[in-house]
Amino acid sequence: MTDRPPFTIKVDQNPYLGAGGHEMHAIVSVESSGGPAPEAPAARAAEVIVIDASGSMSYSGKMGAAKRAAEAALKVVRDGVRFAVVAGSNSPRMVYPAGGERLVTMNRQHRSGAIGAVSRLEASGGTAIGSWLRLADRLLAGEEGAVRHAILLTDGKNQHESAEELDAALRTCEGHFGCDARGVGTDWDVAELRKITSVLLGGFLDVPDPADLEDDFRQMMRDAMGKNVADLALRVWTPQNGSLRFVKQMVPSVEDLTGRRDDKGQIGDYPLGAWGAESREYHLCVDVPPGDVGRQGRAAWVKLVVPDTGEELAHANVLVEWTDDEALSTRINARVAHHTGQSELADAIQEGLAARRDGDEERATARLGRAVALAEQVGNEEITDLLGRMVDVDHESGTVRLKKDVDVADEMSLDTRSVRTVRTRQDESAPGTGA
Repeated sequence: MTDRPPFTIKVDQNPYLGAGGHEMHAIVSVESSGGPAPEAPAARAAEVIVIDASGSMSYSGKMGAAKRAAEAALKVVRDGVRFAVVAGSNSPRMVYPAGGERLVTMNRQHRSGAIGAVSRLEASGGTAIGSWLRLADRLLAGEEGAVRHAILLTDGKNQHESAEELDAALRTCEGHFGCDARGVGTDWDVAELRKITSVLLGGFLDVPDPADLEDDFRQMMRDAMGKNVADLALRVWTPQNGSLRFVKQMVPSVEDLTGRRDDKGQIGDYPLGAWGAESREYHLCVDVPPGDVGRQGRAAWVKLVVPDTGEELAHANVLVEWTDDEALSTRINARVAHHTGQSELADAIQEGLAARRDGDEERATARLGRAVALAEQVGNEEITDLLGRMVDVDHESGTVRLKKDVDVADEMSLDTRSVRTVRTRQDESAPGTGA
């Protein structure tokens, strides 16, 4: 299609394996440098804003901040986009438009009407996030082919429906729309929002101070309005008797896609969701049948495709060559090493925090100590700062000690942001082997 933005794929790897070697790692960078041609129409889009209106939102200025944030987001929604605003409590209710479950097309009149309706929103009731997502799914169901997206804000745990009900709702919604979520305050559950946005291919963040919601919602909606391709997949071919051990998104955040495979034999599709002018990076680990020294081949063939049509937008090769030159086979690719460290960092933080909550001080100290070293190694300054609020570091001895008094907001920020990664420094980047 002529109005699709251009995409490129670059592969970074050390293609050499020692005799008998079979495990190949590669970093696949996928980038769209911009939108379609200037004369092409903007992508069709549909947006649902879901605001927690449970009783707890009436405290600490959260409801007023949420209203201002929703208003800021509504001002960013471009004319022509189909939209709705939903209030969540024990069960969801339509804020705008009134009079039934439906979307309306954004224009001056509907923008003003939606902002007015949001301003009258009051907090009451409980929290049943699965039911909120089901309503968003019903609202977006008639918008096939559009970039379908929801913003979800909550300040609490999913207390008024079971974990099984939330899981069932996520299974219903999966693949239908993307969802970015925000947790405001410190009474929500990091694991719940992580699960929701993982299934719905979105991102989530903590917003400890309600005053920060307005700018955050404005930027989230700008990002959503910048999406110009509704759905993409990473298609990976592996040779006969080979297999893909894992596929992990590494930038902008760590997300294991391995279990999301749509299996087609030697080919597997991994969902990526909607795209705008952005770049993302993926870590592939391929198990290839060992070859003789001097043999060259393809360890994987990576394509960017439109799932429904199979349209190919870009492709690249992950190469392999067996050698008896130890200097070649043991050379470490800088980008692979960097992202391996970032993946281990996320695991170390989450395991350390879990051990701390369970009262296992020894394991918590060991894992968070390892996280300190990894954060410095990969250059993640934000995580280094947050870890410094959890542990005291003796740089001379290389030991760490858990702090006794830790702010709940700092612990939640560390947990939430543990999967947010940093890119390699430009001078560390190895040249790509594919395009």
